[in-house]
Amino acid sequence: MRILIRTSKWATVARRLGWLAVPLTLVPVIMHHGGFLDSRTFLSVAAFACLVAALAVLTALIALARLWQTGDQGWGRALAGLFLGLVCLAPFAWYGSLALRNPVVTDISTVPRGELPLIFEPDTALMPPSQMLTPEEQQFYFPNATTRTYPLDALQLFAIVEHLAEEQGWDIRQRNEPGADGEPGRINARIVTLPGWREEAVLRVMPTPGGGAVDMRSASIGAPHDLGSNGERISSFLVALDDEVTAFLRDNPNINQPVAPEPEEPAPEVETGG
Repeated sequence: MRILIRTSKWATVARRLGWLAVPLTLVPVIMHHGGFLDSRTFLSVAAFACLVAALAVLTALIALARLWQTGDQGWGRALAGLFLGLVCLAPFAWYGSLALRNPVVTDISTVPRGELPLIFEPDTALMPPSQMLTPEEQQFYFPNATTRTYPLDALQLFAIVEHLAEEQGWDIRQRNEPGADGEPGRINARIVTLPGWREEAVLRVMPTPGGGAVDMRSASIGAPHDLGSNGERISSFLVALDDEVTAFLRDNPNINQPVAPEPEEPAPEVETGG
């Protein structure tokens, strides 16, 4: 007598949902990063992918529980669905934790935002006053996102800032060097995050009586939440700038020393007839 061992339908469904969640998670990110999918649609598809991945995990857990009780076949299918679902849920869990740890903002600046205007879709980063961080809140969340002053000439400082921005891989779209009349220098750069969000960084180098000052703004374009990326970008950039300027001053200790005037030649003696 042959005993028929059934294959669990729950396990089959779990594996199918797991495989479905993979392209639903990856393809929208690729399209959004490449600019082929607008942000509103991307959020909708991402939410659907998260739902499918969660269903795959839930179905797989039910399948494993039933397999333990019934002895049916399908352990491999259930485990595959569980694995694929958890892998697809991992980025959602990571970004969810960032959303919980960071305030709901999309625009961070070391000075009033009007002083550092955006050039890429400027209206999309505007936030109501109720969502803007107070100086005290910004200091709490991002203590390193503050104006920097250095004992360097504005042109020298601008060159270091531009070099550091290029090292970050930012796409510099506009640059204006500091003018001889005290006009500040400015850099506007475009950044594309891994999930495909467009963000803009604005850097200003302003001459000061003792050298130069650097201010920075970073804003997300069309995003409901920056997940802390703008504040972290400003903080990490300015800390890296501190290190760059420190190294530059160490290697050039006399960079700001006044040039000693050349000694004047004595006037030739004029002989007078007696």
